[in-house]
Amino acid sequence: MTDDVRLRRGRGALGFSFFAQGVTFALLVTRIPAIQDRYGISDGLLPVFLAAVPVLAGVASVGTEHLVKRVAPGVVLRWAQPLVLLSLLGVGGGERLWHVAVALGAFGLSVGALDASMNMLGVSLQRAYGRSIMLGFHAAYSLGGILGASAAWYGAHAHLGLFVSYLPAVAVLVPLVLLGSRYYADRTDRTERMDPKRLPEKGLGPGGFSLLLPLCLVMACAYIGDSTVANWSAKYLQDVLGSSEQTATVPYNVYMVTTLVGRAVGDLGVRRFGAVAVVRCGTLLAAAGFAVVAAAPGVWAGMLGFTLLGIGLCVIVPQTFAAAGRLFPGSSDTAVARLNIFNYVGFLIGSPLVGAVGDAWSYRGAMLVPMVLVLITLFHVRSFGPREARYGVDHERRAGDRAVDVGRGGNGV
Repeated sequence: MTDDVRLRRGRGALGFSFFAQGVTFALLVTRIPAIQDRYGISDGLLPVFLAAVPVLAGVASVGTEHLVKRVAPGVVLRWAQPLVLLSLLGVGGGERLWHVAVALGAFGLSVGALDASMNMLGVSLQRAYGRSIMLGFHAAYSLGGILGASAAWYGAHAHLGLFVSYLPAVAVLVPLVLLGSRYYADRTDRTERMDPKRLPEKGLGPGGFSLLLPLCLVMACAYIGDSTVANWSAKYLQDVLGSSEQTATVPYNVYMVTTLVGRAVGDLGVRRFGAVAVVRCGTLLAAAGFAVVAAAPGVWAGMLGFTLLGIGLCVIVPQTFAAAGRLFPGSSDTAVARLNIFNYVGFLIGSPLVGAVGDAWSYRGAMLVPMVLVLITLFHVRSFGPREARYGVDHERRAGDRAVDVGRGGNGV
């Protein structure tokens, strides 16, 4: 089998893994009220259960950083993804409180390993391709999220139990992801052959984390914005802008669709204009979206704001992972694992922060908080550029090599 065929199959298999994870996560988060009712979880205890998932996922992401020094990221992903799906089934199939606690704990640990290894593979594949493809993987995740949310809506509409709602997705996806895992293109397939002197990853090196820290901050702020939309868009539209309960469900769907569209075409934008320009534009659009939401006089203006948010925020996270791979081309797995932790930091901070500001001041004012935090990205936008440009090397002579810089980290190969 040629390298090109192996890479194409690896890209397709990894894209399906992103899709499957989008379905799985949407099935979980959109049925949280049903999970709470099934197990009799009190309103005071629910935040503890929900917070435990990203905390455990962060722990697993750290563990994955060390695990991939011994086994390839594809091996981790091959076993983590079925465990995530089976944990979802466990959430729907238990009867007692400790059942769901164990299932959610297993979900958090396995999803942390899955997220880290999945993005490690994406970064290494992008390097092998020599052009931007990360946004396409995250577009597959968005598509899965839309289908998963739609399936969850049907389950709730048809009054199906959680186990019955989850079983078809798990039964279909588990064998498919196991089959697809045979084609994961780990770095040993091509990138190591491209550089026979490449050594196993040993870490970021002295001062390495300080170089990664701006991207960690960007990742956390992006997920604060994302969690704000996921957790507060319906309440904001209904309680602040006076929409009906049915209409209040529309903004998140619009957000997911625009996220899908933005990511589907985003790689073309990166190849044409460069990652810095795309991230800068996305940041400004996201900030404008929050501003429109905060000032919206009515429902339709609010929906316009959430639409802008989807188009803007969708490019930041995939490009942050890609930038980490460019910054540490010899230690990309370690960089991605550490960066992935801040995904969960943002998720943990976002919803409580907006809720606290909304209760203490106003929910219109609360929407300005993620707006300001997202704008922090503009101060670190150079971190998304080619590696030479960040270290003061004249990059004008390499303007024609933008596609190579995007894909291979600008390391001159």
